[in-house]
Amino acid sequence: MRDYDEVTAFLGEWGLFQRLIFFLLSASIIPNGFNGMSVVFLAGTPEHRCRVPDSANLSSAWRNHSAPLRLQDGRPVPHSCRRYRLEAMANFSALGLEPGRDVDLETLQQEGCLDGWEFSQDVYLSTIVTEWNLVCDDDWKTPLTSSLFFVGVLIGSFFSGQLSDRFIPESPRWLISQRRFNEAEAIIQKAAKMNKVAVPAVIFDPVELQELKPLKQEKIYILDLFRKRNIATITTMSILLWMLTSVGYFALSLDSPNLHGDAYLNCFLSALIEVPAYITSWLLLRTLPRRYIIAGVLFLGGGVLLLIQLVPADYNFLSIGMVMLGKFGVTSAFSMLYVFTAELYPTLVRNMAVGVTSMASRVGSIIAPYFVYLGAYNRALPYILMGSLTILIGIITLFFPESFGMALPESLEDMQKVKCTYLIFRFRSGEKARDSMNNEENPKVLITSF
Repeated sequence: MRDYDEVTAFLGEWGLFQRLIFFLLSASIIPNGFNGMSVVFLAGTPEHRCRVPDSANLSSAWRNHSAPLRLQDGRPVPHSCRRYRLEAMANFSALGLEPGRDVDLETLQQEGCLDGWEFSQDVYLSTIVTEWNLVCDDDWKTPLTSSLFFVGVLIGSFFSGQLSDRFIPESPRWLISQRRFNEAEAIIQKAAKMNKVAVPAVIFDPVELQELKPLKQEKIYILDLFRKRNIATITTMSILLWMLTSVGYFALSLDSPNLHGDAYLNCFLSALIEVPAYITSWLLLRTLPRRYIIAGVLFLGGGVLLLIQLVPADYNFLSIGMVMLGKFGVTSAFSMLYVFTAELYPTLVRNMAVGVTSMASRVGSIIAPYFVYLGAYNRALPYILMGSLTILIGIITLFFPESFGMALPESLEDMQKVKCTYLIFRFRSGEKARDSMNNEENPKVLITSF
């Protein structure tokens, strides 16, 4: 049977039908973006300190010094979860003694926030943290709540995907692989009508279809992605790549309010940096090998995140700029994964493979809040971990097979020819990678050992 691209070439590459499908697929993601990133503000943790009740009758001086000091990022700040013992402060205040002058504060006993907390409203008027008091001993509940939020986003993604499927037709290429030729031809005829192009008298040659009838129809299950060693290796590496890239992407997004300066401006910059990231990834995908450009932007993002800890504390704008550059690299890689993964797998399991790896990225988004949570202990720790993991998966990406310029595999047997840890692709001498896509012969493969 002729190649599918050759059969459907009369449709054109970017007609009304293709643009409509692209719009519907894009529109189904928009609600998930709103829901996923809203947790940045819904779960924001404002500055807080132990509440001192009005009935304590403390002087203004003792109220201002009711919280012991602790070091945060190298400077002393009032403790958020401890206060001096209220009874002792009340006695000293009644005697007219001044804190720090008449009383050595370091000798006073401390206690927890027995009367609750006072939350600053300079940034957030109200969040789930202030409403549910998810601070101090219960501060671990904040990343847990964010994780559960992303679980809800995952469920919402499923339903939005089911809704979009009502309007998006099935892939004709997949229908052909399932021998549902009449359905595939009906969709192609509908596409031709929308694109206002003439339909050939015969789309699928009956003789070619007759040749396909003796072939046994393959039954594909999710375990087939792990059944053979070569495919299992690629699938496992893809799951790690998607999950850890997702950790970096969502952790950087969730951590943007914690950067120095205005939280809303930082979140805006974090979102804005994604625009050039997507444009850059689109341009790179058109001209360069997949694994090298994905590894390159991951090395860029991870390296920048590791260097943030070396920036002096006074250079806040430089730190923010490096965080945004790290977000640029991780976002670029994240957007390329959809194309790269789809090109690695044959038609029969392509949607399944993208679904499994995309599910792994949702697991990464559920884990991401805990990386942000580590910043409460050491501000540089989340960036050290994210930078290290990003560079690690960048190295792993180099061991993937290359898909740029290669014909898409049509069966699991075609994919089995790829030895992901021992292979470099080489095109025929004198031919460009792009030209090889239109050649009916299989590209040459050079087997080597790393």
